[in-house]
Amino acid sequence: MGEIRPSLAVIGGTGNLGWALARRWARAGYDVSIGSRGAEKAAEAAARIDVESGSALACGMTNEDAAARAGVIIVTVPFGSQEAILRSIVGAAAGKLIVDTTVPLVPPKVARVQLPAAGSATLSAKAVLGDDARLVSAFHNVAAHKLRDDGAVDCDVLVFGDDSGDRELVVELAAAAGLRGIHAGPLANSVAAEALTSVLIGINKRYKSDGAGIRITGLSDI
Repeated sequence: MGEIRPSLAVIGGTGNLGWALARRWARAGYDVSIGSRGAEKAAEAAARIDVESGSALACGMTNEDAAARAGVIIVTVPFGSQEAILRSIVGAAAGKLIVDTTVPLVPPKVARVQLPAAGSATLSAKAVLGDDARLVSAFHNVAAHKLRDDGAVDCDVLVFGDDSGDRELVVELAAAAGLRGIHAGPLANSVAAEALTSVLIGINKRYKSDGAGIRITGLSDI
């Protein structure tokens, strides 16, 4: 019997990171719903994925409908939109695994670490979703344009969550996207990866690098 894969909803899936991840997951055989504030824009993004991936596994709809349709919800929105978007899907997300990719960048000084009052973007999400939410934080330090095509991406994905089983599912999603996911501890640790994103932006600017990432060394094959 074949592996049963969860259906995915990428909230904010018309943005650079969400669209690139959705495309990779569709190529890997996942059923993917692209969510956006407008269903028409989401449908256009899904159609492009189907054309480029040759999968016919993507569909577009509003964020609320995408969250209701899927088993796993991946939130890929700017920090300024995070609270409003989460509040719009909180009912549909009850009991489901939610993967938050949000980084608390504060323009114009995005290369400076500026953490929110809650301590991190993920803890801000938890405040909206509630303590019982199945919340995992990941995909902070991967340059979206590196994911846009099908080439290898020289970057690890740190996965944070209070439940090891939920973290493992996200590690598997990272692998399906061609990335190495690494268990990085409880949700509170997400602050490290969120802050590191601003550091990487500064490194990119200083050294004119094309999307610096991170690699964890010293690990045996995983």
